Amino acid sequence: MAYPDDLLSENEQVIVHSHPHAKMLIWPVIGFLVTVGLGIWLVTLAGDAPTPWNDVARIAIAVVAVVLIVWFFLVPLVRWRTTHFIVTTDRLIVREGVIKRTGIDIPLGRISSVQFEHGIVDRLFGCGTLVIESASDEPLRFEDIPRVERVHTMIYRQVNDNPYDDFPGEQGPQPRGRGVR
Repeated sequence: MAYPDDLLSENEQVIVHSHPHAKMLIWPVIGFLVTVGLGIWLVTLAGDAPTPWNDVARIAIAVVAVVLIVWFFLVPLVRWRTTHFIVTTDRLIVREGVIKRTGIDIPLGRISSVQFEHGIVDRLFGCGTLVIESASDEPLRFEDIPRVERVHTMIYRQVNDNPYDDFPGEQGPQPRGRGVR
């Protein structure tokens, strides 16, 4: 079974399954490019050093570059890839981490409020922060959710059992009786 299918109970279906928005990888990619560029520049400078020291300098530069790339690029990439935000017909599921795995499941029946926030940068990228209030003391904040308004509406629909309340073009049952003709 594919993830998150192995987490689902019988008759439970996935409504939304996403990772955080790729916007969270912008600084790691910039760090990767700067590290590689700086490393190449330093290796060319190290070539001018006397013979035994130029090899030592190149090895030291390569080791530092690999450590920086792992720490500032690969770790955030793996963190992004292993973070799952899932909305099913029964609950909201969040799973994070590789070595230290954390997760939270919130039954949809316990959700009392669903909000979203997104500033100008989030709006440019098409993501935002989802704020879920449930039986817990503090509201739960999930940042960098792609298409946050759509996810907000999907959760609201699941909580309130009204699949036809928000998006144009999706018409629900039409009221009977008098109407404009």
